[in-house]
This record gives sequence, structure tokens and C-alpha cells, in this order.
Amino acid sequence: MLTVSNLSVQFGKRVLFDEVNTKFTHGNIYGIIGANGAGKSTFLKIIAGQMDPTSGNVSLDKGKRMSVLSQDHFAFDDFNVLDTVLMGNKPLYDIKQEMDALYAKPDFNDEDGVKAGELGAVYEEKGGWTAESDASSLLSSVGVSEDMHYTLMKDVSGKLKVRILLAQALFGNPDLLVMDEPTNDLDYETISWLENFLANYKNTVIVVSHDRHFLDAVCTHISDIDYNKINHYSGNYTFWYESSQLAAKQRAQQNKKAEDKKKELEEFIRRFSANVAKSKQATSRKKMIEKLNVEDIKPSSRRYPAIIFDREREAGDQILQVENLKKVIDDKVVFQKIHLNLAKGDKVVVISKDSRAVTAFFEIITGNDTNFEGEFKWGVTTTQSYLPLENAKFFENGDLNLVDWLRQYAKTEEEREEVYLRGFLGKMIFSGEEALKKCTVLSGGEKVRCMLSRMMMKRANVLLIDEPTNHLDLDLGYRYTLSSANALDHTGEIVFGLNYKY
Repeated sequence: MLTVSNLSVQFGKRVLFDEVNTKFTHGNIYGIIGANGAGKSTFLKIIAGQMDPTSGNVSLDKGKRMSVLSQDHFAFDDFNVLDTVLMGNKPLYDIKQEMDALYAKPDFNDEDGVKAGELGAVYEEKGGWTAESDASSLLSSVGVSEDMHYTLMKDVSGKLKVRILLAQALFGNPDLLVMDEPTNDLDYETISWLENFLANYKNTVIVVSHDRHFLDAVCTHISDIDYNKINHYSGNYTFWYESSQLAAKQRAQQNKKAEDKKKELEEFIRRFSANVAKSKQATSRKKMIEKLNVEDIKPSSRRYPAIIFDREREAGDQILQVENLKKVIDDKVVFQKIHLNLAKGDKVVVISKDSRAVTAFFEIITGNDTNFEGEFKWGVTTTQSYLPLENAKFFENGDLNLVDWLRQYAKTEEEREEVYLRGFLGKMIFSGEEALKKCTVLSGGEKVRCMLSRMMMKRANVLLIDEPTNHLDLDLGYRYTLSSANALDHTGEIVFGLNYKY
């Protein structure tokens, strides 16, 4: 299906891929994983023909059609929603455009009629006469109502564009479907629908996602980018993760045994090589050392953060009381009659089909939104640390380096010291010169790592985290670390906000 031959990618001295040779075969769903910056999105751009490798090539089998989930939300602004989806099958769309142009000619002649007839036959063979109804059905499946189908894309909201572009990628049953973060900004129902769609998909899919639940649900193979190579593993993400941890542990244990044996033999040689009576034994042990297989374990490109939430003081028994909370957005009630009594030690997940409701709830209880009905009251011993869904306002001063950025949130002279600040940045893998980079050059994932450094430094006894899995543009390991272990080890109180199953 798709063959990668001698692929190398290098930016300056930095090597992303080194002589990669691999194949993606028909009928499988490959989840591309790897550390932040390992080259996942770069690889997808090369597959899609949007970027050239330094050397080598990627080739799709002859006669096969590839569809790519577009990341450009403005590319189709001059087209209506339905036409945007139809463009997902470009060969079919081009035939339709050519036929329409012929029939629109004021001097339409017999030759044009013959040409139009030939095009019509091909169009019918490719399912063209049902294309619009198929596209309309697909749009409805991803939550785009029929009254929106002839709306211009420039008049559509950003979140709705995500769904439309997803429908475009899926339209026409492509032989190879390439998707980068398809679940971003999708609600629970749409993600579930996409999982079911892909579970029954007969062709090949290559997908990058930081949602391990999505990868578990759809993947037949995991393609791991590490050591500048791409290696395929059968099974879903959880199976890969558990297998890789076991394999790494076994390699380390085997190496340790070999290293210990080597030291033992070297010590014998050192002690007895000058002893004539023991010289033969010393020579024998030298040969044994040569036969020992001590692997040179190349360091992985993965680096994991230390997300550790400490508390300055313990909270009392009363944490948060919410009474009859109601919120209206754009004349629509997103929630009402919300009552909550958060007690010491509670871990609460806030879930809604409407992600606006989750964020609105957090904005209210953190004091950022005063336009609501009802009331809430924090316990007098509580301190809150909040990871919001949107963090742009925290990075408006782009000239600050990361040390100075974090210094803004220091409360004491001790906390303002560079060594102290670097400690929290280092936990989120900003060490050495990386801690001095400017905020203007930060990626979305790096900004979240900064926000987590800020959260840890605050040492609050209540954590408020809106959409933790949507925030982190990090390696899956980071998400796994935060979501499954360290955050839940926090002995204070946690409120997670999610708009789909976690």
C-alpha cells in the first residue's frame, strides 16, 4: 500500500529520520506515536506530499487514492460546506466541475455532448450521482445539521470546521486515510461515531493522536518513532506500552547481568594476570569477556516529566459548596440546577456533551466569570491552582524567557531565585538553555508544560484542570503520567473537566 524507502530527514544538525525503510499494508490502522518533536507530524506531511524529505522517498501503490485530514481551516472559505466535503474525493469533484462547465457553455455543440456523455459514464461508475446524498449523510453523522450544508465555510465556527474537514477526509472511501489529531475539538458522540466508523473501515489508516483511548479503540498496529526509526508493533496502544516496558526491563536486566559478570572477570584478570600459576586461567577469562554480549543501549528520544503536586498547607474539611448554579451562553442554557459539595480528599470529574459547559463551570468557580446565577463558596483553608482550557493570555508578553515568565508567579524572594524557578521548569523538561527560550517560540505543548510548572510552584491544595488530555501536546507518556498516576497521587482535592470518555 504505502512504501517508505531509505527515508532521511535532517534539520541542520538535528536528525529526525535516518534511513527508514518500512511498509504500511492494506486493511490496517496504524497509530503513530513518539516523543514530542520526534517527527510525527513531519512524517505525515511527507506522506501527504506537503514536505520533501532530505533523502529517500514515500510511494503509494499505483491506482490507490489517499485522503488527508486538512489542518488548514481557511483553505475552503470560498466554498459551501457540502462542496467542501465533495472535494474530499478530488477526482470525482473535478469530473463534476468539468461536466458543469460543459453544460454551462452558451455554444454547447455535439462534440461537447459526446465529451459530457463520456464524463457522465465515468462519473456514474465512481458513484457520482449519489455523491451529494452520501456527503450530506456523512455531515449529519459528524454533527453538522442539514441547514448548514450550503453555508459558506468562512461563516462557519472553528469547531464546526473541524467536523466538516473530518467528513471531507472520510468522504469517498479513500484507499489510504491520513489523519493528524482527528479527535481534537470533537465531542463524545462524534469521537464514538469515528471509532465505530474506523472499526468497520476496510482500507488503510495512518493516524497521529495523543488520545490513548482512541488509539486503543481503533488501532491494529502501533508505529513507534524512536531512535530516528519507525517500528511497527501489532496491537493497540496499551498492548504496545506494556510490551515495550517489559522488553526494556528485560534488556536492562540482561545487560546488568553481563556487566556484573564482566566486572567479575576483569577483577580476576587484574589480580592474577601476573601470577604464572594463574596465567592460563586469566587468559581463559579474557576470552570469556570477548564472548560476553553487552548491548550498547542507545538512549531513547523520550523524556518524561516529573509532575508532582505538593501542598503548602492542608485544607480543612469544607472545600467547595455550589448551590443552584446556572449558566446561559448565546441564549442557550448550558447547565442549571448544579449543586455540589466538594469534601476533603474528593476527586471529581465534570463531564458534559457541550464542552462550553465544562469550561464555563471552571471559569465561574475560579472567579473569572461573574455572569451566572446561583452561588459558590470556597472553604477558608483552600488554595486553588487552575489549568484553563485556553492559556493565550498568560503568554501575551512574548519577550520573556521561561525563567522570567515563571518568576511573575513567585510569591516570595526565595521563589524568585533562578535556581528555584529552574527546578520547576526542569521537572517539565526545560533544562539548561531551554529554560531561557522566549515565550514567542513556544509550541502549544510547551506552553502547557509551562502552565504545569506554574501549577506545581503554587503548591495549592485544590487542583482544577479543564480538559487535561486536550491541553497536552506532549508525548503519550506525558499524558499517561499525568492522567493515571501522579495527578491522582495528589493528596488534596482534584476537579477534572472532560467532554468525552477518559
